[in-house]
Amino acid sequence: MPRIWLDYCEFLSSIHRGTETRKAFDRALQALPITQHQELWNLYIDWVTKYGVEETAIRVYRRFLMYYPASRESFVTYLEEIEQYEEAARQLSICLNDEHYVSPSGQTPHQLWMKLCDICSTHPECVVNSASIDFDAIIRSGIAKFSDEVGRLWNSLADYFIRLGQFERARDVYEEAINSVTTVRDFSIVFDAYVKVEESILTAKIRLLQQQRQEGDDHTDGEDIDATNISESTADINMRLARIEFLMDKRPLLLNSVVLRQNPHNVHEWHKRAKLFKEGNNAIFSNKENDSSKDNVDDSEDEETKKLKEKNLQKAILTYVEAVKTVDPKICTGKLSGLWLALASIYEKKGDLENARFTMSKATEVNYKTVEELANVWCGWAEMEMRHDEFERALQIMQQAATEPTMSARRRKARAVAQGKGHEDEVAAALQEGGVVTADRLHKNTKVWSLYLDLEESLGTVESCRAAYDRVIELKAASAQMCLNYATFLEERNYFEDSFRVYEKAVSLFIFPQVKPIWLAYLDKFIARYSGTKLERLRDLFEQAVSAVPQEDAAEFYIKYAKAEEQFGLARHAVVIYDRATKAVPPGKRLDMYRLYAKKVEQFFGVTKSRPVYEKAVKELDDESSKLLCLEFAEMERRLGEVDRARAILQFGSQFSDPRRDGFYWKAWREFEEQHGNEDTFRDMLRVQRSVETAFSQVNYLASEMMAGEHLDVLEEANMATDLDAMSRYAELEALDRVQKQALIDAAPKETLLAAGQKRKAVDAQMILDQLNPEKKLSRLDEKKETVVNAEELDI
Repeated sequence: MPRIWLDYCEFLSSIHRGTETRKAFDRALQALPITQHQELWNLYIDWVTKYGVEETAIRVYRRFLMYYPASRESFVTYLEEIEQYEEAARQLSICLNDEHYVSPSGQTPHQLWMKLCDICSTHPECVVNSASIDFDAIIRSGIAKFSDEVGRLWNSLADYFIRLGQFERARDVYEEAINSVTTVRDFSIVFDAYVKVEESILTAKIRLLQQQRQEGDDHTDGEDIDATNISESTADINMRLARIEFLMDKRPLLLNSVVLRQNPHNVHEWHKRAKLFKEGNNAIFSNKENDSSKDNVDDSEDEETKKLKEKNLQKAILTYVEAVKTVDPKICTGKLSGLWLALASIYEKKGDLENARFTMSKATEVNYKTVEELANVWCGWAEMEMRHDEFERALQIMQQAATEPTMSARRRKARAVAQGKGHEDEVAAALQEGGVVTADRLHKNTKVWSLYLDLEESLGTVESCRAAYDRVIELKAASAQMCLNYATFLEERNYFEDSFRVYEKAVSLFIFPQVKPIWLAYLDKFIARYSGTKLERLRDLFEQAVSAVPQEDAAEFYIKYAKAEEQFGLARHAVVIYDRATKAVPPGKRLDMYRLYAKKVEQFFGVTKSRPVYEKAVKELDDESSKLLCLEFAEMERRLGEVDRARAILQFGSQFSDPRRDGFYWKAWREFEEQHGNEDTFRDMLRVQRSVETAFSQVNYLASEMMAGEHLDVLEEANMATDLDAMSRYAELEALDRVQKQALIDAAPKETLLAAGQKRKAVDAQMILDQLNPEKKLSRLDEKKETVVNAEELDI
């Protein structure tokens, strides 16, 4: 049955019988059951859209949508093709109002919204009189729904009114958009479109004025009317030009408003906004300055400029007032105290100290995020008073800031416990009820106390200043510099013992490195005051200082201690202190400390008494330091005429000196043998040099074998597995081969000691004994003497 109707309708379509074909389709739809309508409807829609009668096609499509509503998008496409935009917008509105609508083509609701906006804004004359389409409401609902397309939607609404010729309404839309968008991207889109529209209108007006002037030149009749029109057009053009300039000059302020709408708690942006007003960057001041001519600069204009500046400054004040009311101190970005200080600074520059003080007073009541901000406010207030020579008021302000509040958090907690609220939850509730604020911790702030103490020293009495210093030390809020200032303050007023008590308290409050300047000042002042009259007390102070001093500062304290003993005490005590210093200083400074130790022993007790110092130093220092000290030790013995001792020392130090690297050591020994030795001793020196060089070479040879073995293992791994990582590792080892060999050579002395072991130490000890006792050496050699075939061969 459907096949007959389909063939019949296709036949009628092919012979172009419009009315008969339409009636045939209608009869077929009435005759066939609804389950068989799909194929017939496809044929029907295809025929009616191609037939060319638009009204019939629209009616048929509406009937088809009752059967299959999902084809509404294809209906919209057809309506756009035949330029029936009002009906297309109505059908799209039906799709968007249906929350359960699913697009067959896969379009999202956002895409459908954009399509509807494009249709309405591009063809506003078709939808302006439609009762079912309120384009303004559609756009505003889309703005609320799609936050990422706000700028584009506002431009669509403005474009809608522009195409209708309603330019003032379009301008109102742009102004509303600029004052409501919350992102810089949307602001840029709207602002650029706004400026472009204004420039287009201005260009059109200028062209119209040119045409009027040409027509006025061609026609002499109606000169008065043409002159009036031209003057009105000129005034309109000037007004629009001023509007564009005003808009461009106002852009930084508008952009700042956008950023503040994003985050009204951004302190930096509030400062920028006030700065724009203070610098006169808005359009009002720019236009006034541009319009002023050189010939009209007189007192009236200066007065007008002053009024404008005053108005501008008033706007900056209002900006700061709005800022301090808006910004939440707990979630703000930046320092809220800066806003209060800037507001007070404006009042101060205007000479309005009463408002400046009132602002500062209000600023101190704010619960800032940190105590540092509140301290900045109090200090700023006091500094403002000092700038106006109100020193007593500044002192009172800082005294109030440094005073502990009567209802601090600690006291509220104590009161809660006293009332029987000993449970942690109850105590927490009491604290919450009391409102813990940053002002509770202000009285322990170092910055507040620093300024307060400076004012007390300058303006207060000795008793009040001492009470202030004692209070800050009691609160443990004092810094090291405060303690030094307090001690100096007392010393200048001849309270020496009191100043020393301050030093005692200070060294108990701080640790190194903060306490270092306190100890140095304490010791210097004590020595300057008492010299050697209270030696035991001075020794106790030094012992207390060096007991806690770290290694990096130990040298300075021990040397000062030893010099004090040299000057006021006993030399043997000083030597003991130098001995202790050699163990307390870091390894890098021990060589210098041992040198100083030896020089002092030589100075106090003679050169021979310094031998134990050198011997101890050679045993305890590392290899690098030992060989340097051996040269100095040998030089000392040489000056004393102890050639054998000097030779034994050089021989002992040679075990740490690689001939290929430490040539200076062997050069010094060679020069020594050339001056004080003989052929046998010179041969001994050469023999020792070869043995040491051989020992170091063995270590280097073993290191080379280890490196070569590692190279072969990696190469074999790369050849067998063709592993990229192994190949890269082999290449890296080859590239760094020389660097690694040199590093191993540099580390050779330590490795030599490990490899040579105890045997070398025994040989070295025997060699030293031989040098000290030549006769025993000769007798031992006679017992072991063997026949030497080669006269040049050495008996090793």
